[in-house]
Order: sequence, then structure tokens, then C-alpha cells
Amino acid sequence: MRVLERGVYRGPHLYSLRPMVHFTLDLGALEAWPSDRLPGFTDRLLALLPGLEAHRCSYGVPGGFVRRLREGTWLGHVTEHIALELQTLAGEATAHGKTRSVRGQPGVYRVLYAYCDEQVAWLAGLSALRLVDSLLPTELQGVQGLNVLARGLPDAPTQEPFALPAALEALRTLVRRTSLGPSTQALVNEARRRGIPVTRLDEHSLVQFGHGRHARRIRASITGGTSHLGVLNAGDKHRAKALLEAVGVPVPQGALVRTAQEAVQAAAQLGGAVVTKPLDGNHGRGVSLNLTSPDEVQRGFELAAPHARSRTVVVEEQLPGHDHRVLVVHGEVVAVAERVPAHVVGDGLHSIEALVAAVNADPRRGDGHTNVLTRIVLDQQVQDRLARSGRSLSSVPAAGERVVLRDTANLSTGGSAVDRTDDIHPDNAAIARTAALAVGLDVAGIDLLAPDIARSVRDTGGGVVEVNAAPGLRMHLQPTNGQPRDVARPILAGLYPRGAPSRVPILALTGTNGKSTTGRMVAHILTQAGHTVGLTNTSGVYVAGERIMKADATGPRSARMVLRHPLVTAAVLETARGGLLREGLGYDRADVGAVLNVQADHLGLRGVDTVHDLARVKSLLVRAVSRRGVSVLNADDPLTLRMRRVARGRLALFSLSGVPGEVLREHIAAGGLAALREPGEGGDEIVIYSGGERQVLMPTRDIPATLGGLALFNVDNALAACLMCLGQGVEPATIRVALSTFTASFEQNPGRLNFYDGLPFRVLLDYAHNPAGLEAQRHLLHQLRQPGMRLIGMVSVPGDRRDADIREVGACAARTYDELVFREGPDGRGRPRGEVMALLQAGALEAGFAPERLHLEMEELDAVDVTLRLARPGDLVAIMPTQVDAVWRQIQAFTPDAGTQSAPIPGDSPGGAHP
Repeated sequence: MRVLERGVYRGPHLYSLRPMVHFTLDLGALEAWPSDRLPGFTDRLLALLPGLEAHRCSYGVPGGFVRRLREGTWLGHVTEHIALELQTLAGEATAHGKTRSVRGQPGVYRVLYAYCDEQVAWLAGLSALRLVDSLLPTELQGVQGLNVLARGLPDAPTQEPFALPAALEALRTLVRRTSLGPSTQALVNEARRRGIPVTRLDEHSLVQFGHGRHARRIRASITGGTSHLGVLNAGDKHRAKALLEAVGVPVPQGALVRTAQEAVQAAAQLGGAVVTKPLDGNHGRGVSLNLTSPDEVQRGFELAAPHARSRTVVVEEQLPGHDHRVLVVHGEVVAVAERVPAHVVGDGLHSIEALVAAVNADPRRGDGHTNVLTRIVLDQQVQDRLARSGRSLSSVPAAGERVVLRDTANLSTGGSAVDRTDDIHPDNAAIARTAALAVGLDVAGIDLLAPDIARSVRDTGGGVVEVNAAPGLRMHLQPTNGQPRDVARPILAGLYPRGAPSRVPILALTGTNGKSTTGRMVAHILTQAGHTVGLTNTSGVYVAGERIMKADATGPRSARMVLRHPLVTAAVLETARGGLLREGLGYDRADVGAVLNVQADHLGLRGVDTVHDLARVKSLLVRAVSRRGVSVLNADDPLTLRMRRVARGRLALFSLSGVPGEVLREHIAAGGLAALREPGEGGDEIVIYSGGERQVLMPTRDIPATLGGLALFNVDNALAACLMCLGQGVEPATIRVALSTFTASFEQNPGRLNFYDGLPFRVLLDYAHNPAGLEAQRHLLHQLRQPGMRLIGMVSVPGDRRDADIREVGACAARTYDELVFREGPDGRGRPRGEVMALLQAGALEAGFAPERLHLEMEELDAVDVTLRLARPGDLVAIMPTQVDAVWRQIQAFTPDAGTQSAPIPGDSPGGAHP
């Protein structure tokens, strides 16, 4: 076997609407060895991974996958299921996968499976392949290309003999390092339950909920609404205590000290048992309780000082009572837990050390904060605590005797929690609420000492000893004893009150031609409707009309940039084939998805060989529309119209033909949403159908970008834009006003039908780059042509098209222009320099174009100069650019040869912008 490549679909993709990792696996000779031909393979695999018995693959019932194993299935499919099971055993339950053969490559499979963390998924895939290999007969063993899966993984084993226990431990270690903590994960789970988008922003616990202007961020239980001043107040224990005392919250008396001698003196003044703790510590580090002698106080100071940034230590009176954590969210008590210090109960037979080992064997206990409980560590503090009671780790407690191992009851040091939410006395709840508000925290953990939580501490003694920012939620979510409390829900409710939006409208579109213009039309309409629009297209990423990134921004990364932007209230996402194949969509679902057309372009790349393949890829946009969304399709394009079978949400159809087909007529008759170009008294009109009603939106000539209705491709784009905005609830009147101000100027739609009239001849800048685009351009140019006008064109095409497609572009250009300049693209995309021009030339000559009127220039800006110098007064020059901005500047700066006389341009309009 050999691993050829790997990739990640972080959003909906061609194979599933779920994020998945994938790798391409060449089985080689093992293609002839399905599982049923490998003696003992299935039984040995199930002995190692009995959980595979629960996999429902193929038959939809537990045991389905095992049935496939015994009937015979290929090893790529087996690897998929093992990778899923290994992730589950490591603590990241996943259950969805697919394995698909690669067309035209026998024995090559694309293995896909769901994941929680990408690194964990790659290690699971690597381990799955090594496990499969270890179960094969010796003569069939050997996996090549494991380094592909191991890339970026520290110390990923690829060579030494495979051992499942070691592989699982490596996976679990990686899960502990990469997974979210229990507090963050609980909030993420609650957000997903509510349908709120979740984006992890770093390798730790910084997470964004929502999109655009509605985004909120958290880190553990710190929210975007948590006051920085409140965190500072809570972090300074002395200041927090002063704030509480000032509003009548019972707190212990104490002092700040910086030396052990000062600590002893302060303890003597307080009298009785005292507590020492760092001024700005957390997680119970450096805290010592019930100190009564000067030596104990001195030792407590020495333990606390290293955990304080300024070596300032708090010495305060020891309040009576049990340790309780009261969780206050937005001024309300939502959970209470009694924290019990780490301890063991003797049996009269085993030592304390052995009893701790038995407690740590509880599967709920683990390292760090990811498990329900934390393992008890027998460090020096435990030994000191035991020594104070005359014990050591080797002591054997009597049966039933309870031995406390630590002074503090923090879960992070092995403590446990008992839910007391229903027991807290109203006075105690009021004290906790006041403490949180006084310090200034929206989410606060109040440490309350109370002899009996069901009685007021004002009667029994006790009080608040600390107020904690970023309180851990684990003890409330999964108490050791008692009822779990859903504390994530009130925190999320504070970030997103009932009815508050978390998403911005996402309007995504794709197609072979017209994407950029339609996207800009939609953005213009939404801006007119009051939105701050984030727009992606081949020119870059735009927010509120300003370009914030210059690049081809039609992929998922650019989409995510828009959805993270804090000003955006609506996203318009041009979506190209390349990003869909490489990484899927940059969002989970869209409010509006539109497919404008599917033409023969970009074929022969990444397994997309036919227009039917291309249509399947582009259909992803309407498959990923929300149930309440709208899918917009071109009823004139058979491949696009066929997508209605997989489209989600409400269907909306548009047609330029003026003669609706049977499907469109039935759609309109059933009350469906549609936009058509129909003849009217004064010319063509855009007509909207919805709910059985017909409404004339506007004459096409009133849309400046259509050049008085002549540019039919922009009429087509306007029809699609109308439906996309109607689907988002924009009023027809707003759409009418916006389209009437949408022009084909460079400023509004750069590189698409931009005319420049500052020269003795007219120049058109237009990014037509495939046969369908050139044919539409030819139709327009021949309508604009005046007697005596020559058409001069500069044409190129990207090098990643098929030879036949490039030659066809040359032939289309030959049918359009009187004089031709072919150029090379700045990036041949794998072709030698000059090869694209040669193919274009061959296509033009085969179409009968005169060789003496055909010019070849290697560099784009040189070709622009040659093209402009070929022009005479009254000609029309069409330039198809790659470097849109640079070419437009070159056109504006061009100086005709000396002696060239300016002459009236046939068809020139007074404004000089459009015919």
C-alpha cells in the first residue's frame, strides 16, 4: 500500500456535508486481496478492536461493518473504520466515513472519515494503516508514504513494530494536548445544540461563536462580556476582599505580608487558625489551611510565596465550614458544589499509598482538567499534610477511617464534588450574587465556607474567601455525586439572549460565467438595504466596499475571513470549483445558494473531466443551503436545472429566454419564486413571480450594466441577483433602486465590461476567459459595431485548461475580431512558456483567421501596448486582462503615436462611459 496525498474538508464538500479528513490510498497488489481472502484477518482485527462490532456500515444496523468484512471489502474501507474507532477509543467519538474508488485508477481509493481534531485524525489514520499492515501475511506487508500522514505530527511512529496499546496511548496523549478543556467544550456543545456557528481561533481555548457583527468570543468561562477590571479585581485577593467587605459580604480578616516573619506576626494578631495563600494565585496552588503554630505559618508562607508574582502572601483567619463553590452567571446562582479534599478511606489492610493507587484506578480520573476527576499526586504537600497527623505514605489506616490528603479541595488536586444546588440557603445565594456583582464579573466562582450550606452563614459563621474569574465548570457538569447541572446554557443565554441573532446571512454563488458581476450586484443591493456587506471574488475580499485583501478570494479561507470580520452583517461569497474540491465550503450552511450556469471550463483537473462532473461539484452550493433558505438555479441551463433534485430550501428559478420551459411553467403555476426576462411595451422587462402573483420589477434598459439591455449576460446576472436578494427578504423596491445604480464602471465592477473613452478609440476591459464567455462577448460587440469600426482583441487563457479548450478560445476569438493579439498568462500553470499562445494561434488559424492579422506577445503589459497601438480612431479594442488593476492603469496612461488625430467614435454617449 502507498499513501499518495492527504487533505482536509473543513466544511461541506463533494462527499458529505460533514467536515472530514481524507487521504488517497493506492492498494497496489492488495487490490486483489479483499478482507474475505485474508485468512484470520477479520477475527484478529475484532479481537483487537471489538468496538467495530457496533459499526453500522452498509446495512444500517450494528454489525453491518463486520458483515462486510466477512463478505469481503477492500482495505481502504477497513482503514476508514479503524481510524474512526481509534479516535473514539482515544476520547474523540466520531462515526461517519466514506471510502470511494478514484475513477480511472484501479486500486486507488479516497479514504474519508470524520474528525474532532485534525492532528488526532492524521495520527488515527496512520495508526489504522499500520494496524492493517500488521495483520497481513508477511509477504503482503509494507506501507509506503506514511510520512504523508505523519507530516506535522511530533514523534509520529512509522517504522518500529506496531503495538496497539502504544498507539492508543499516543493518541490519548495527543487528545489531551489538543482537545478543549471541559468548560470550553461544554460551551461549544451548547452553542452547537442551539445552531450557533463555532470557530476555534487558536490551539488553546479561544473560540468564536457566531458570525460577523454577531460574533462573541470565549476562553473557557471567560466571555467577551467579562469585565477586564472584574478579572483584575478577582485576581487581587486583598482588593477583592475589600470590595466585598464594603458591601456587607462576610469575609475573613487578614493582612498582606512579604516575609515569613511578617506572616507569623500577622497570624499572632489574628489569633486562632489561619490560612496562607498567594495574593494572585489560582487552582489552590500554594494554599495552606488550619495553620496554628509559628512553624506551620512560616512553612505556609514558604509554600505560597513562589506562586505570587510579587511574593506577596495573604494571611487570614480560618473561617469555619465546608468548602463550597457557588457559580454565579449574570447575577444569578446557577449551581453549587461542595468540594471535598482528596482523601482515602482505610480498609485496615492497605497503606495510604496503595489506597491512593486504587482511587486513581477509577476510569473517571485522569491527568489535567479533561477528565471528570483528576488523579491524586503524592507530592511533598501530601506528605507534609500526613506528617502533621503523624502518618506517612506507608501508614495503614483503620477500616472506615477517612484520611484527608490535602488542605485544599480543588478538583485539580484530586478533590471531588457533591452537588448542593438545591440545598443552598437564600441568604447564602444572595451573598454569592452580591460578591460577583461587587467584583464586577458576569461569570464568577464564589468560594464560600459554610458549616451547613442550608443555613445562613450570618447565623453559623463562615463567609466568602475568594471570588474567581474563569471558574471551572467541571464540578457542576459532572459532579462526583449528585445531579449534573447544565451551567453552559445560562452562560450562552447571556451571550445570545432569546431571539438574538448569531449568524449573518450567507449568500453564496457559483457558476462558470457571471459569478463576479452577480456577486457585486447582490452586494450592491444588500448595501442599499442597509447591510455592511462582506464580499469575496477573484479580485479580493471586500468589506463595506473597501478591499481588505487583494487576491483570488473565491475559496473557503476567504469566506472564513469575511465571517470573522466584526463589522459584517451579510456575506456574499463567490465560490469557485478549486476551493470546493480542495477544502469544501468555508461555512456550514448558506441562507441562499445560487448556481448560475455550468459550461465546459476547468475540465481535466482533479478528477473533473466532464461538464457533468463539474455540475456535480457546483451543486454543492445548493445542497448546503439551510432548510429555510433559498436555492437559485438557471432554468435555461439543463445541467443547472437538474440540480433542483438535490437543492435544499425553497427553489427559485430564473430564465433569460423569455419562453419558459415545462419545468419553469409548472414551478410558477405552483406558486414558486421565479425571475424572467419578458417582452414589454417599451422593451424587455424583469418580471418576478411569487405565490401565484406576477410583478414587473423594471425594464432591463434601466440597469446601466446591461448597456441599454444589449448585454444579455448582465441581464442574466441581474435575474439571478434579484432572486438571491428576494430570497433574503429584500423588498423589490430596494432591488429596483439598487440595480438602477449598478453600472459597468471599473469602480463598481473592475474587469467586467469596463469601457474607457479617453482615447481616439474605444477600449473595453472584460475578463472573458472561456468559449462561453467569448461567445457572449462576441454577441455584444457585434451589436455595438458601427460602420467602419474594426474590432481588435487581446486574448489569453489560463494554462490549466485542456488543449482542445484553449484552441476553441482561439477559434472564438477569430470569429469575433478583425485583429488579434494572443499573449501568455503570467503563470503557465504547468505549461512551458509560449505553449498557450501556440495553441490559441492554432485554433485561430484552423478557424480561418488571416495570419498577417495575428500577433503574439509573451508578456501581458507588452501585449496591451501592442494592442492599443494597432487601433485607429473609431475602432473598438477589447482587452481580456489577468492583472486587472495594472492593465486599467496602463490603458488610462496610454499615449497614442504622434500624429494620431482624435475623431468622433461611432455610438459614443455624451457621458463617455457607456454606449
